[in-house]
Amino acid sequence: MSKTAIILGATGLTGRMLLDRLLVDTRYDKIKLFSRKTIGISHPKIEEHLVNMLQLESCSNDFRGDEVFCCIGTTNAKTPDKRLYRSIDYGIPVTAAKLCEQNQIKTFIVISALGANPKSKIFYNRTKGEMEETVLDFKIPKLHILQPSLISGKRKEKRSGESFFKLLMKLINPLLIGSLKKYRSIHPKIIVSSMIWLANNFSEKQRILSNEIEKIYANYVR
Repeated sequence: MSKTAIILGATGLTGRMLLDRLLVDTRYDKIKLFSRKTIGISHPKIEEHLVNMLQLESCSNDFRGDEVFCCIGTTNAKTPDKRLYRSIDYGIPVTAAKLCEQNQIKTFIVISALGANPKSKIFYNRTKGEMEETVLDFKIPKLHILQPSLISGKRKEKRSGESFFKLLMKLINPLLIGSLKKYRSIHPKIIVSSMIWLANNFSEKQRILSNEIEKIYANYVR
């Protein structure tokens, strides 16, 4: 049976890679994209919805499918206003989860971050942690929260600070062993492949750490 997938954040690094994978995956015959700007490609599988992502709830009639992949995320440099930042990193995933429950979408997979903690003194980690706690309250049969470490890969926009840390992590990664493996940087193809595997297979685990994402990729995908 062919499925319909919904992607939030398809214009970003991970979201775009996810879209590319789903376009060639025969299990999916329709991919709905919800974003504020066009992805810029034409494909018979794609159904594009250009919307105000902060008002996603107004799209409830179109927000119907089998699986939702949420790849939404911003940065302090890109969004210095903390209120807007929270509206994006907390508000959009939570609204998406609410729509999943409302429209009886059985699968919701969202990218969070390693270190997410609702009690953290760090605004970024606290926002992600609060998002996780809230989406877990919704009644969605299959819900997975991925907590990747620093995501490697080439982005369209320049992130000078992030670029430095990516280079640094290339040197440090081999030294991070045992319990420190979860802090290794991770390539978006590993995240994307694991998201698709989770959507199509059973896993009890809801929160999945960065090293566990790597294990899914190594054991079941690669």
